[in-house]
Amino acid sequence: MNIAIIFAGGTGQRFSNDNLPKQFVEVYKKPLIIHTLEIFQNHNEIDKIYISILPEYFEYMENLVKQFKLSKVSKIVKGGKTAQHSIYNALKAAEKEKPSNSIVLIHDGVRPILDSYVITNNIKDVKQYGSSITCTPCYETILISDTGINPKEIPYRKNTFAAQAPQCFYLNEIISAHKEIQKTNPDYCDMIDACTIFHTLNKETHMTQGNFGNIKVTTPRDLYILEALLKYRAEERNEQ
Repeated sequence: MNIAIIFAGGTGQRFSNDNLPKQFVEVYKKPLIIHTLEIFQNHNEIDKIYISILPEYFEYMENLVKQFKLSKVSKIVKGGKTAQHSIYNALKAAEKEKPSNSIVLIHDGVRPILDSYVITNNIKDVKQYGSSITCTPCYETILISDTGINPKEIPYRKNTFAAQAPQCFYLNEIISAHKEIQKTNPDYCDMIDACTIFHTLNKETHMTQGNFGNIKVTTPRDLYILEALLKYRAEERNEQ
């Protein structure tokens, strides 16, 4: 079974909006998170979807799922203190209902420009390699700095990649990794994603080519880029 874990438990501190967290802001006719969820709803290899959401928006999310007829949503769970706590809550909910050898695709609720072939390739690569981290090559030079003032290291650009989402694993293995991290780091300090968790535990990960444009909405400016991309894709579909 292939399960999508969509986490949207953040408050969007870098996103200035007095009314709604960014995942619920309407962009190109729908709430942002709905655009994301529909990618997995419409993919023929995804069986179930679990959503981790801000506790105070639990009923709001339930209503959106009904309104947009997202039949693959198996459960909505309340998020935790950090993104990794929120993801872990969704993973544990899936563990209670689905086989332990299910493949889980962990994805940001605010990353709605994902090509279907990337999902397909992630699933295929987990079966072959045991894990799959969606990545794209970096076209900018990356500077590594401890101070934010002077670069300490400048790796060759050809060796640099940007990790995106989804990040994909077998259900039992990613839950086991979370439990291992929690023993020494219960607050998930510096554990920004599942890839970091696996790397910290010296577990091997496989890189899967992603699609450019798969941006994570972080600031209000990203909404303008996202709306243009969504509009372009809609027009492209209409021409086909």
